[in-house]
Amino acid sequence: MISREEALLLLNEHIKAENMRKHCLASEAVLRAIARRLGESEDEYGLAGLLHDIDVEITNADPHTHGPYAENLLKGKVSEEMLDAIVMHNEIATGLPRTTKFQHALAAGETITGLVTATTLVYPDKKLASVKAKSVTKRMKQKAFAASVKRENILECEEIGIPIHEFAELSVNAMSEISDELGL
Repeated sequence: MISREEALLLLNEHIKAENMRKHCLASEAVLRAIARRLGESEDEYGLAGLLHDIDVEITNADPHTHGPYAENLLKGKVSEEMLDAIVMHNEIATGLPRTTKFQHALAAGETITGLVTATTLVYPDKKLASVKAKSVTKRMKQKAFAASVKRENILECEEIGIPIHEFAELSVNAMSEISDELGL
């Protein structure tokens, strides 16, 4: 498995948009927290979060190629289980349902980062330190708020045994730990 440093180099080679890089860093933090909660490998889950969108600019986020294209970039560099989770985080491309703990964790973890970020940005100070998990779960119910965030993906946290209120708290706390890197 590649190191975090190698993964960051790869990420920076393929992702130029600063906000997308921040999303990947946020996803890494959340996936590490999920791994801790589930007793899984923090390094493996974290790298999956960091690299899951490695192909998003190359594929122009095309839902039919984003995810599977990453396989070409990452094959032989990461475990097969991680590669599978990365490919499956975009269920549209494969047409298959997610079935493994890793797949559900990545889909839920990377998606909630968008909801947490959007919630942060409506606060007057725009700081993660001000965000409470309850605010995030409240926003889950507001379909018009951050409308592009797929709530059903976030709710896959329950497939891995983490209730949504706990998942929101875990995610806010994880992202808060790297708030300076995220600019929040």
